[in-house]
Amino acid sequence: MDTKNNIRREVYVVDGLRTPFLKARGKPGALSASDLAVNAGRELLSRQPFAPTDLGEVIIGCMMPSPDEANIGRVVALRLGCGKSMPAWTVQRNCASGMQALDSAIKDIATGRHDLVLAGGTEAMSRAPLLFNNKMVNWLSGLWGAKTPLAKLQQMFHFRPGFLAPVIALLRGLTDPMVNLSMGQTAENVAYRFNITREQMDAFAYESHQRAAQAQDNHHFSDVTPAFANTGEFAVIDDGVRRDTTMDKLKTLKPIFDKKYGNVTAGNSSQVTDGAALLLLASKEAVKKYNLPVLARIVDTEWAGLDPAEMGLGPVYASTKLLARYNLRMNDIDYWEMNEAFAAQVLGCIAAWEDEKYCREFLGLDGAFGQLDMSRLNVDGGAIALGHPVGASGARIVLRLVDILKRNNARRGVATICIGGGQGGAMLIENVSEVGA
Repeated sequence: MDTKNNIRREVYVVDGLRTPFLKARGKPGALSASDLAVNAGRELLSRQPFAPTDLGEVIIGCMMPSPDEANIGRVVALRLGCGKSMPAWTVQRNCASGMQALDSAIKDIATGRHDLVLAGGTEAMSRAPLLFNNKMVNWLSGLWGAKTPLAKLQQMFHFRPGFLAPVIALLRGLTDPMVNLSMGQTAENVAYRFNITREQMDAFAYESHQRAAQAQDNHHFSDVTPAFANTGEFAVIDDGVRRDTTMDKLKTLKPIFDKKYGNVTAGNSSQVTDGAALLLLASKEAVKKYNLPVLARIVDTEWAGLDPAEMGLGPVYASTKLLARYNLRMNDIDYWEMNEAFAAQVLGCIAAWEDEKYCREFLGLDGAFGQLDMSRLNVDGGAIALGHPVGASGARIVLRLVDILKRNNARRGVATICIGGGQGGAMLIENVSEVGA
């Protein structure tokens, strides 16, 4: 499909905010997924010249909402005061759920359905549930179905302590059901394919923390707004950044997905994290009507599929297709934001683009696609330092890229992300100073 011809109206980013990304610490965090989104959305909407009810819709990406957050997009919209008559919905595309929410909003604005949309993602990974296993469920079903005291007593005697072994939803969710590999194991596959060493992975992780710390010190994270819980707890800064980490410290960590031969550790992987990121997207008509600032224009989005066992290479497939559509090459892109699920995954993508054989065999190119300048990639750090709340990361990297383009007076950027299940997503963004630029 030629989406260039199908997009009838241009779509602009006019504002955006996110909460601090908060590292999970072995127990449920103080903020639910909807709490996080409401914290970001409340501040974001409060500084607009229009009312929340003037939005056309709200779209939220989220993979693991709490049991009382069914269709969390609607929950967030109502809590933000958008009104009962406003449609709101939830999308899921694993790690790219936040980017999918943006893409869904883009389509509705481009086709004229809406002029203003609040979209993004949220996740409280620390609140991922512990579930009963099937043996426990069947035992409880028998107990509840027993009609007499004697039948209930007989069922009680069938109980075994092993029935209490929980199903850890987070681990199950981070395991691909088609290839029966955890996301970390797929990262090991990518590292093996491209001979990525442990030292390279740790060096990349170290650089992510250093860049994130420097960005904090230079006040580059102006898109972060404080988050407050009803317990009185609050957060004002991403708390996963390890300023004191060193290569020596990273070397001491043991592999966790392939304990005998692997190199992927907790130190060179993204963190389990809670957070939300929301953006306001607008049509040209809305920009003019409300005199809104224009931060960027979203040119296009691309999605691609690949072998789930090497899902980390998804950005290669999606970004290459996207750039080819616009006759662009690596050196035409000023800045890149690639979600750091694993250091091995990002390094694998870079290696794949430089590998002539891989590009010919898997991408259908005549040769290598090109070399990505590391000084233009994740300049403010990435998910290894900041964390990866799966529903929110796709929106976070778009929001970060918009800021980086503005800050450096650069023209073009690509935000791209790998997706569990074997997919990739990429979004092409242009820095524009005014509507029609």
